[in-house]
Amino acid sequence: MAAAAGLSSASTAAEIAAHMETLRSETNVAGMARYGIRTDTALGISNPDMRKIARLVGRDHARAMGLWRTGIREARMLALYTAEPGHLTADEARRWAADFASWEIVDAAADLFVEARLEAVLVPEFAADEREFVRRAAFAMIAGAAVHLKREPDAALLAWLPLIERHAGDGRNFVKKAVNWALRNIGKRSMACHAPALALAERLAACDDRTARWIGKDAARELSDEKTLARVRQKT
Repeated sequence: MAAAAGLSSASTAAEIAAHMETLRSETNVAGMARYGIRTDTALGISNPDMRKIARLVGRDHARAMGLWRTGIREARMLALYTAEPGHLTADEARRWAADFASWEIVDAAADLFVEARLEAVLVPEFAADEREFVRRAAFAMIAGAAVHLKREPDAALLAWLPLIERHAGDGRNFVKKAVNWALRNIGKRSMACHAPALALAERLAACDDRTARWIGKDAARELSDEKTLARVRQKT
């Protein structure tokens, strides 16, 4: 599909965006909307096809910046797939965060920000931000770091628990789900992380606040499950 279009590492942002326009699928756009994806700039290109394009064109940081500036949903996803983590700066991440408007863009960006090792700077900053999708990015970064930063000391992940507790009352859908996700992932990282995360989950489950109670009950349910515990013990 993409190979026939002649895309390569030499392709420009404009050439890639023009090729993407030829792949538009209104059926896929409608399907994305059913999953809560913002589709006003979407072309309806599937993620497997996006990954194929990313492999063809390779990483190019300057070009990724150009792809992001197009405003096209798929071009922005491709920007996240092909940016160079070692070159990404906190200021560039902040500029991208100012455009966040859909959860799947946020989650892909969070993975990139963690790969670029910007989480220590950006997590507290983004968590303090009142914009829903920027705050989601903070907790998506924590969730990703708990899984991907395998050499990071457990203590570094446990240090985020007070931040999770502080924002557990944010009832906005995309924030509360990310807070819950972060708590569960920390708890599943290792046995050293499991007990403190479960303790926080149980404390939140007993809260008067409805959102915090939902986050706590859901996390406690998973972290108390015998199959989850067996997997955590095996990892440890």
